[in-house]
Amino acid sequence: MAIAPVHRLEAVQDFLHTARQQMFGTLVDLQQTPADLQHFEQVYAAGTGGMWAARHPQHGMVGSIAYRAYDGRFAQLDFGALRVVEVVRLFVAPVWRRQGLAVALLDHVRQHAVAQGVQLLYLHTHPFLPGALEFWQQQGFQVVQRETAAPWHTIHMQCAL
Repeated sequence: MAIAPVHRLEAVQDFLHTARQQMFGTLVDLQQTPADLQHFEQVYAAGTGGMWAARHPQHGMVGSIAYRAYDGRFAQLDFGALRVVEVVRLFVAPVWRRQGLAVALLDHVRQHAVAQGVQLLYLHTHPFLPGALEFWQQQGFQVVQRETAAPWHTIHMQCAL
């Protein structure tokens, strides 16, 4: 299994679309491309962000992860003057789960973030994603806030580097 940087959206677009559909179903408009992917070049291919894909020689793309500069979009979170990035787009194809791939992808993010002088990793997850909260906690992330608004019930988490 090889994990490599992604430089073009076309290389991961179908995988990410399928993953969003599997994870979020009718909670998201799958016809609408998320803003970060609409601006893939600026968010991930250049600047402070990055995306990585795990590819199997016979099965193609089986996992992804990315991070981008945290933009303060959740007003209730205050990270002060820390250099913060948001971990996003961690998807592992169902047949490849529980084999260490998500940890390997996260390790790539940590290494690159540290090299860029990032001080804190931020992410959010949702309780309807099986095993997500437990996975992130096992990786050293701590819950900083839980939202109660349906349908998302967003769980905000952070991990110091």
